Amino acid sequence: MSEGSKHADVLIIGAGASGGVVANHLSNSGLSVVTLEQGDWVSQGELPGDKAQYELLTTQKWNPDPSLRRNPADYPINQDDSEGPVVHMYNGVGGSTVMFAAVWVRPTPADFFTKTLDGVADDWPITYDDLLPFYEQTDIEFGASGLGGNPAYPPGKPPPLPPLPIGTTGRKAAQGMNALGWHWWPGVNAIASKDHGNQAQCQRFGTCVAGCPAGSKGSTDVTHWPRAIRNGVQLITGARVQEVTVDARNRANGAVYMDREGNRQFQSASVVVMAANAIGTSRILLMSESGRFPNGLGNGSGLVGKRLMLHPSATVAGVFDDEFDEIGPSGQKIGSMEFYETDESRGFTRGAYWTLYDGVGPHFHMMRRTLAEGLQDESFWGSAFSRTMKEAAHHTVMWASVAEDLPEEHNQVLLDPGQLDSDGLPGAKVVYSLSDNTQRLIDWNCDRMMEALDAAGANRSFVFLRNVPPGHVLGTARMGDDPQTSVVNPWCQVHEVPNLYIVDGSVFVTGFGVNPTSTIAAIAKRAAAHILETARFQEIPA
Repeated sequence: MSEGSKHADVLIIGAGASGGVVANHLSNSGLSVVTLEQGDWVSQGELPGDKAQYELLTTQKWNPDPSLRRNPADYPINQDDSEGPVVHMYNGVGGSTVMFAAVWVRPTPADFFTKTLDGVADDWPITYDDLLPFYEQTDIEFGASGLGGNPAYPPGKPPPLPPLPIGTTGRKAAQGMNALGWHWWPGVNAIASKDHGNQAQCQRFGTCVAGCPAGSKGSTDVTHWPRAIRNGVQLITGARVQEVTVDARNRANGAVYMDREGNRQFQSASVVVMAANAIGTSRILLMSESGRFPNGLGNGSGLVGKRLMLHPSATVAGVFDDEFDEIGPSGQKIGSMEFYETDESRGFTRGAYWTLYDGVGPHFHMMRRTLAEGLQDESFWGSAFSRTMKEAAHHTVMWASVAEDLPEEHNQVLLDPGQLDSDGLPGAKVVYSLSDNTQRLIDWNCDRMMEALDAAGANRSFVFLRNVPPGHVLGTARMGDDPQTSVVNPWCQVHEVPNLYIVDGSVFVTGFGVNPTSTIAAIAKRAAAHILETARFQEIPA
């Protein structure tokens, strides 16, 4: 085994949202930082969003499902025993922010106290107010565009950039919400409405979920990594981590990884930061077993990999006589928190966040129309194809809901030695099922979304997709004060290994009912600030 780069103050594993935030923050203050990323850089010129074969490419190299994409950087994810959404994520510089929709929304203050308020799950050991300054800082870093003053939230600074247009679909959906007296607000997106740092003004391709060819979206390969590298961060791509190592005092002292040629390398560091997402981080910790950590590193509580949350989503479509522009961004035109809080009369606990988005491309319209016609026993194909395609394109409005699925220990990530990655390391196995509570929550919100579209004047409305994966993986190394019932403390330090941090979505105590990237970034920023503030007290590995 070869020695990697010279000893680093901080080693970060993963170059996605949280890794980019931490690397940028620490390198601004002069610490030496090395980052290991199993994927590679993405060239904006390769992204499919500005190409005629866009939809074909998104089923292949740019498929959000790693089991279908099968890039060299991907590892197998076995979901044979899973009844939930298929896992979506991306391995590479920028991580899943390369392919996220850039919906930039926060939870509410009440979300941190579900046990106290609703008697379910657990309260977080931190609050909305603890994260508020970091939410506001990362809003700037990711180029958030939106309108301040949303009454669903307490007062605070508005997004740093003006809102993107809500478009004709947003205006139509808002009419239905107004008719019913339901809350809506222009969507906040991590997409630049005007030039901002490295981000170019949005060109409105509407293909955000397959990467932004204009460089407008707040993916960290655009927003954070160029600056971090200028600050001196060494980013090593094609580096697949095999294990995090510890010294005789149970302090992390680096990581063993496989380089592009398949050689084992070791990178030493005084502090190690895990930022590989809630599946990748669990996988590495479980592989890092030893005599002192027989169940995986930092797993004295037995909770590493447990309490996985995937945010099952559903989409409802309404077909209108009106013709809509349906141009980007595709993140959210408007959002609603009307049914976000618990109301026991509905028959379930917790709620969902609604986002209004547009689908792009003829295949997407065919799927919508095929389902719509199928519901009425009408044929989509044959001589009516051209007519029905014209009716499908630019005449549909879609609400999507993000459902809060509560943490359950049987929903988990395990190692799968039966399926190996390209370096011979075990893949991940996801075991997941939706609770009855989540099923009822989804069904009820589907009914309300159809009601909202009908109120807006839809000729008909229908459930277009159900239990689809939004690409949110959360909760497998939960935060807490008690080492017996949590993996990390409120500062994201692993209880048993205090110089090992976890800063990605793994640490979520509950999943909230909103897209998580803004909160992941804020938590990572807060942890990075803590690393800096306590740097002189950090224990140096022997």
